[in-house]
Amino acid sequence: MDIQNILAHCDHTLLKQTATWAQIKTICDEGMTYGCASVCIPPASVKQAADYVGDKLKICTVIGFPNGYATTEVKVFETEDAIRAGADEIDMVINLGWVKDGRWDDLLEEIKAVKESCGGRILKVIVETCLLTEEEKIRMCEIVTQSGADYIKTSTGFSTGGATRADIALFKAHVGPGVKIKASGGIHSLEEAQVLMDLGADRLGASALVGLVKG
Repeated sequence: MDIQNILAHCDHTLLKQTATWAQIKTICDEGMTYGCASVCIPPASVKQAADYVGDKLKICTVIGFPNGYATTEVKVFETEDAIRAGADEIDMVINLGWVKDGRWDDLLEEIKAVKESCGGRILKVIVETCLLTEEEKIRMCEIVTQSGADYIKTSTGFSTGGATRADIALFKAHVGPGVKIKASGGIHSLEEAQVLMDLGADRLGASALVGLVKG
């Protein structure tokens, strides 16, 4: 197991509602020290964090989080605002009600609109696997592939479950060749992180991995 390689694929995450600047500064420091792929933080903290880290660390933030039912126009505005503040990567939550209603065209158009607003930056699409059927997960693999988004992501970490081995394997079997996979939520050991990467995850959304390495 290559611990540094795991951390290099980790979006070191702090999204709890009560997160303070001191806590966010700490995960920025850890992200830089341990060579993380990014820190994933609340939108309101993006500018301060981006100013703090400069070009030493990527800043990721969340859009439509955690429920996903904001309008497309709001998600586009949130994305543009986050990028102006200094975000390098965007993780958006889909409208899960639209999935249940079979509004596939609306889902596709929304993801495409947010992707366009990213201005070439990485977009990860959170589909909240714990709330979807297998058929819905497969359909979302197809939608995300068609949309031009860069990643499909399992979970917000704020619902009833997180990343599972079965879901990563399912995504790997059904996404197009240009789409990467982010496993997020409930990754509490380096061993599990490695297994998820072996199954096909390119990114890991986690709050615990750096702490495990620090001991």
